[in-house]
Amino acid sequence: MYGLIWRLLPGPVPVKLVLALALLAGAAALLWYVVFPWADPYMPFNDGAVDVPGN
Repeated sequence: MYGLIWRLLPGPVPVKLVLALALLAGAAALLWYVVFPWADPYMPFNDGAVDVPGN
């Protein structure tokens, strides 16, 4: 799959490298600002309360 993306990117190797890094940064930003905040309330590890007997 990464080879397919690399072949589809236009230009010589330096241009392909810059475009690949831009795609990687865009995917990371999409996950960081959209997907993870959306999925956060549904994660089971958000209930981190510790019950102490006697309190």
